[in-house]
Amino acid sequence: MARQKGIIKLKGTIGDITFYKTKDGHLAREKGGIDASRIANDPAFQRTRENGSEFGRAGKAGKVLRTALRQVLINSADGRMVSRLTQAMTKVIQADATNPRGLRNVIDGEAELLAGFEFNIGGKLGTTLFAPFVGTIDRVSGTIGLSLAPFVPTTMIAAPSGTTHFKIISAGAAIDFEAETFEVANSETAILPWGINPTVAIDHDNSVSANSTHPLFLALGVEFYQEVNGQMYPLKNGAYNPLSLVQVVGL
Repeated sequence: MARQKGIIKLKGTIGDITFYKTKDGHLAREKGGIDASRIANDPAFQRTRENGSEFGRAGKAGKVLRTALRQVLINSADGRMVSRLTQAMTKVIQADATNPRGLRNVIDGEAELLAGFEFNIGGKLGTTLFAPFVGTIDRVSGTIGLSLAPFVPTTMIAAPSGTTHFKIISAGAAIDFEAETFEVANSETAILPWGINPTVAIDHDNSVSANSTHPLFLALGVEFYQEVNGQMYPLKNGAYNPLSLVQVVGL
């Protein structure tokens, strides 16, 4: 892989060189690779096929999780979140000690490894929200809850420049990664002033069906706003909004 320099940037293929644009700039690489039929059938590529199968499974699992959390995620994701989540899901699958390589999956892996995943690397929850919170996941009752004691916003929330208001968002989900289905509940506060007056206690109930047989997730985030002439505008279109998986209970 080479970086393109000069005034004119190329896109497409010339001879054996492919020119393309990424977030890292304009790049170029030589065409090449191994015939697909050989990868699909040659015993020498057994490991490659196994890795590809599990990578594909990780990508599908990440998509299901993203879809389940779409309502809270839509304003809180960075440009590389999808690839980062796929990588995290791959680690979950690789932790499956039950099935052979190529057949490992999220259900038999360690879904708890996803706890702490940040959906917005540019605005992490741990460096934004300092108010203590208590998350609760109870599989028997289906309770997925969240509570925060009253706190002073300017002290306990590190807000980006221009912030006048914020709100706390959360979601609870039970996800069947094999069937690619889910059950989800979402909560949010009203848009609150980012000032020196304490908030009231915040309690979110994101319960799902009792005795679920699927991994359970609790996500927590913050959205920032700027008030202009009485209207609330999302700050920088959500570029600073954190959202994190604060609690995960696998099987």
